Amino acid sequence: MADKWVLIKTAQTPTNIAVIKYWGKRDESLILPINDSISVTLDPAHLCTTTTVAVSPAFQQDRMWLNGKEISLSGGRYQNCLREIRRRASEVEDKEKGIKIEKKDWEKLHLHIASYNNFPTAAGLASSAAGFACLVFALAKLMNLKEDESQLSAIARQGSGSACRSLFGGFVKWIMGKEDDGSDSLAVQLVDEKHWDDLFIIIAVVSSRQKETSSTSGMRESVETSLLLQHRAKEVVPKRTLQMEEAIKNRDFASFVQLTCADSNQFHAVCLDTYPPIFYMNDTSHRIISYVEKWNRSQGSPQVAYTFDAGPNAVLIAQNRKAAAQLLQRLLFYFPPMSDTDLDSYVIGDKSILQDAGIEGVKDVETLSPPPEIKENGPAQKYPGDVSYFICTRPGRGPVLLSQENLALLDPETGLPK
Repeated sequence: MADKWVLIKTAQTPTNIAVIKYWGKRDESLILPINDSISVTLDPAHLCTTTTVAVSPAFQQDRMWLNGKEISLSGGRYQNCLREIRRRASEVEDKEKGIKIEKKDWEKLHLHIASYNNFPTAAGLASSAAGFACLVFALAKLMNLKEDESQLSAIARQGSGSACRSLFGGFVKWIMGKEDDGSDSLAVQLVDEKHWDDLFIIIAVVSSRQKETSSTSGMRESVETSLLLQHRAKEVVPKRTLQMEEAIKNRDFASFVQLTCADSNQFHAVCLDTYPPIFYMNDTSHRIISYVEKWNRSQGSPQVAYTFDAGPNAVLIAQNRKAAAQLLQRLLFYFPPMSDTDLDSYVIGDKSILQDAGIEGVKDVETLSPPPEIKENGPAQKYPGDVSYFICTRPGRGPVLLSQENLALLDPETGLPK
């Protein structure tokens, strides 16, 4: 049967964490921001989205499955991405399978999409960023687009703003752009993941529940009501972005910490300055900030930067493995696992850092001594259960195509989820 063929591509895309925050749009439908932003891409081995896309004349409609559940593609953001990619599709030929798709055929052919996040969706870990970047990257490969990653980023941006920054590894800048049509609002790579490969990242997942105020509505309310946001976008971020680019280029960790922490704190100050106020951080988030600040101050030179997106999870960026091991000791001292939790599921990702920290099991956590910077004020309080788990990771690479068929999420014969 000539119409029974299925053509398939699978891609893997990392998530990213902003160190200069994006908050506020000047155009809601095109997703154009009111300021530039800068992010670090996280190692996809620990945090990523895998997406398989398939095309076949047998498919009756566009369909999508996210983490095993079918979801609707009728939303404007999906439709914008699909429309923009179909418009740019080229001719595709697979001689082995005897398939030839003309440029004009793409308008009539339907797609199946399956996507899987290896981390909680919509809990403030930028799952929509990885998701839309992966969708656009995979479809661009399937439809033989000629656009480069920066041009693709302008399409991914229309799905989720921060998605445009997930099309590259290392440190990435989303240029806000000036044009009304958004053609110059795209991402560029500042440096690749090897440029500053001493950095080590620990994420404290304080809550993996969906957030109460979505980023989309939070931003809209901030733009409408926060005077601090106007000042931030106009006066603060342009200077801070240049300083951050300089700090990254020179691997100047002291400046990097100062800028990252200040920008995170200002973003959350904008949330408080919004009416009604938005609270993304909770008591645990605030405690982590205060422990890091205390440690950094006691050391003379800062060891760790913290940054929080639209949620309570702490992203802690350590200068090197040694600082990360000391950070992990402190985090486990203050936030030990509950008695029924094993260490293996409490510290995930790059577990080798546990050995650097001298921790082999829960017994070692119980015998951790209090950090020297708190000695003077009596016994330190501990908060078991306040952190769900820790993810240990590092800066990582951009999207890749996965060629092994066993990694595809759709069946190559039917185009349906495996």
